[in-house]
Amino acid sequence: MFQEDAGQRLDKYLQKYLKLAPKSFLYRMLRKKNIVLNGKKADGSEKLKQGDVIRLYLSDETLEKFREEDRSYPVWPDLEIVYEDRQVLMVNKPAGMLSQKAAPEDVSLNEYLVGYLLAGGQVTRESLAGFTPGVCNRLDRNTSGLVIGAKTLGAAQEIGRLLKERQAGKYYLALVKGTIRRGERIRGWLMKDRKKNQVTVSREPAEGGAPIETAYEPLASNGAMTLLKVELVTGKTHQIRSHLAGTGHPLAGDGKYGDATFNRYFRERYRLNSQFLHSWKIEFPAMDAPFDALSRRTVTAEPPELFRKILQAEGLEG
Repeated sequence: MFQEDAGQRLDKYLQKYLKLAPKSFLYRMLRKKNIVLNGKKADGSEKLKQGDVIRLYLSDETLEKFREEDRSYPVWPDLEIVYEDRQVLMVNKPAGMLSQKAAPEDVSLNEYLVGYLLAGGQVTRESLAGFTPGVCNRLDRNTSGLVIGAKTLGAAQEIGRLLKERQAGKYYLALVKGTIRRGERIRGWLMKDRKKNQVTVSREPAEGGAPIETAYEPLASNGAMTLLKVELVTGKTHQIRSHLAGTGHPLAGDGKYGDATFNRYFRERYRLNSQFLHSWKIEFPAMDAPFDALSRRTVTAEPPELFRKILQAEGLEG
């Protein structure tokens, strides 16, 4: 039993280890004591602890039948890790990379994280059968910046709780059209069209809409555009992009919600092919062990070189 598997139910662990096996088969094997925990009969509801021993009295043919084919976890040499401890690591994701697979053939940050941990000996192929490390927060493919990766099940659960309860502060840098002179906290209702992978935002309550909240403050402006520090209070699909566009201040380079003329300027002058949106900073609250290394810590990710070049050229470095 590996440390990263501790805390999960036995039946959940078995479902991950034998991914292609029906649940009914697993529970039948438990009842017949073909699968035992620490030498004793188990029903699957037991919470696993480090040092537990699970034995499967199954034929090689059965194991091969129900085990998922081995996945490839490549090593990405330019993986920019900005923070790491025994529980989590944080990566400065480049624009253009998926946070998670959108199709079976995709290679995403998830796979690169596992590849990094395998190459460093922090996990093994055997340990991945119970828990596979992965990202806790997702960014759009063309948004750069901080992504949190959990190394253990406990970390995945704790970071997931912090994000769900909005206890971690998440801040972005965004370059938008027009002049914004003062900060504001805006609210609305977001509706998603899954077929088009596009959202719309209403200022009034809408049927099927999810309430959203976005706060921002201007950092610098040159009269034609403004650099914003944006706080993502809620975290919905395309929230920042669509919410700011709805206020008349679309993001530079945003082909889905942006302004065509504004985008053309950045594409032709700077060859900007993604939206100017960067997940810049995460502030963690007070946290107890084993997550105390993150307690009250602020982690930042440097914006891409092209973003820094644009800010300098447009007089927005301040």
